[in-house]
Amino acid sequence: MAGHSKWANIKHRKGRQDAKKGKIFSRLIRELTVASKLGGPVAEDNPRLRSALDKALSANIPKDTIERAIQRGSGSTDIDNLEETLLEGYGPGGVAIIVEAMTDNNNRTVAEVRHAFTKAGGNLGTDGSVSYLFSKKGLIQIQGDSNIEDVFEIIVEAGAEDIEENADKTFTITTLPQDLESVNRALREAEIETLDSEISLVAETSVSTDLETSVKIYRLLETLEDLDDTQNVYSNADFPEEIIEHLN
Repeated sequence: MAGHSKWANIKHRKGRQDAKKGKIFSRLIRELTVASKLGGPVAEDNPRLRSALDKALSANIPKDTIERAIQRGSGSTDIDNLEETLLEGYGPGGVAIIVEAMTDNNNRTVAEVRHAFTKAGGNLGTDGSVSYLFSKKGLIQIQGDSNIEDVFEIIVEAGAEDIEENADKTFTITTLPQDLESVNRALREAEIETLDSEISLVAETSVSTDLETSVKIYRLLETLEDLDDTQNVYSNADFPEEIIEHLN
């Protein structure tokens, strides 16, 4: 859990966002389309679509754009030949890295990801080379000003597994993927604001590295995230706290 939380929160605390708003939009629209294609266009019956819809609304994507993306996925209109692909490899210091991508040209995507790994001193692995180190979890982030005892009681009754305080004083709630929506619903009913909610890959164990290696890992993760076809990047790196000051 720690590796995922630190990567996510370092990006947040460093103030890093995708360089272009259009990149965020295209990433979220692809997720809406594929989520609708795989699970149907009704958000209440499709947790993945519900999560994608929440993110799209939070990013202020126009509602008609959202509706078109969902319609494309559900078959109401023609859909681009998008496919999901999972790429696995090792970065500096031997940390495990997974890249989730959506692409209409798998050869191009693999080549771009391989180049990023090689340039950083890592290597792209085969299917299954590192994915066994990760498990799929639901993650919900909430503000740190909530009463943690009250929150804990609410989320446990709704099916949550754990809650963890982050370095920026926010909290991350962990659930099984199938329990994510029920926990989100319980939080909404209790009027507890969520900052983020997603199905994510979380490392079972993390790898600690020195500051120099951690910076190389961070740069590689940034490069992978900036690739056009990338949707999400995960690693089991446990970054030292001083990396924030160093990067700034």
